[in-house]
Amino acid sequence: MDTQSIITDESQYLMQTYRRADIVLARGDGVYLFDTDGRRYLDFMSGIAVAALGHADPDVTAAVAQQAATLTHVSNLFHTIPQVGLARRLATHSFADRVFFTNSGAEAIEGALKFARKWARGRGPGKHEIVAFSGSFHGRTMGALSVTYKAAYREPFAPLVPGVCFAPFNDLDAAAAVISDATCAVLVEPVQGEGGIHAATPAFLRGLRALCDQHGALLIFDEIQCGLGRTGRLWAHEAAGVTPDIMTLAKPLANGLPIGAILLTENVAAAVGPGEHGSTFAGGPVVCRAGEVVFDRVSDPAFLAAVAANGEYLRERLRALASPLVVEVRGAGLLVGVELKTAVAPILAAARQRGLLVINAGDNTLRIAPPLIVTRDHIDAAVAILGECLAEEEKRLTQGR
Repeated sequence: MDTQSIITDESQYLMQTYRRADIVLARGDGVYLFDTDGRRYLDFMSGIAVAALGHADPDVTAAVAQQAATLTHVSNLFHTIPQVGLARRLATHSFADRVFFTNSGAEAIEGALKFARKWARGRGPGKHEIVAFSGSFHGRTMGALSVTYKAAYREPFAPLVPGVCFAPFNDLDAAAAVISDATCAVLVEPVQGEGGIHAATPAFLRGLRALCDQHGALLIFDEIQCGLGRTGRLWAHEAAGVTPDIMTLAKPLANGLPIGAILLTENVAAAVGPGEHGSTFAGGPVVCRAGEVVFDRVSDPAFLAAVAANGEYLRERLRALASPLVVEVRGAGLLVGVELKTAVAPILAAARQRGLLVINAGDNTLRIAPPLIVTRDHIDAAVAILGECLAEEEKRLTQGR
């Protein structure tokens, strides 16, 4: 089928819940994507921070093909080798004692909230409240929406899960005012993605840990986007020297195959018994085998050091553009936000026309999240294109006055 036929059929047969670009992507290779017309794009969004090892990685491809030819699915009523292998890796390289696999990040949030409520059930009457923060984004399912800050996401689907309140992000005094003995869990992203690439300060995360300990509440870190190497550390929260009771993962864990994970301490895991949570497809052999390959590569100290160095280089190059449209360049590792004085939509479109794919984080922030295998040559090429786009937009805005 030609490109236009595919786009036409999409408009007829699929629900219109996405604002898709008018291109059809057909294949990928490393940090590049190719459309059905053969045009190449430098991918600096990696499927929204998912393709950590890039596209068509030969190690992932070989492992998935071998596993698919061996065993694809048996359900969670039986043991499988890849599931145990990936769980062992996650637990032994983190604070966690136990792992529960899911199919997505939103499901990981749902499970984390459910586990927190179950853990708190026997710890006093009314201990069920959950505290989240301004700018947060945790997913689109009903529980995940309940702890997502943006009203436009939540209100069309109200009433949602009760017992949730929000405090200003990075404001410890405000958090202390709402965290109480009725709080069962505090949920926070160490680096907010959808909220504009804002990092929690170490003092804020340490303060939340202390408040949770004071009030007998669980601390949950959402590292679905910022975890597993994206910030140049294996886990984003390592920068603060704080450990949670629960952590959610997903996006990069299987390099594009659907997987999520809930990491938790034995204290929390012991509160949830057989039959109290489950999933038919979660943690299947194929996705877990891919996850083993991804984890082994990303957790290597040399790999993480390269991510940190390339992230610093990316931010330096972006700041060197010195565009009057740029308010701030921020982020950690290869999760970078470029806040603009204007809407980012024209910049995204102009970049795409020049062969660069980037995404937004809100209305006025560019979100840059390339595959973690990106090189400085790729960064130079992407920054050059963004520089052209910013200059073009500045000219357009100046002429429009």
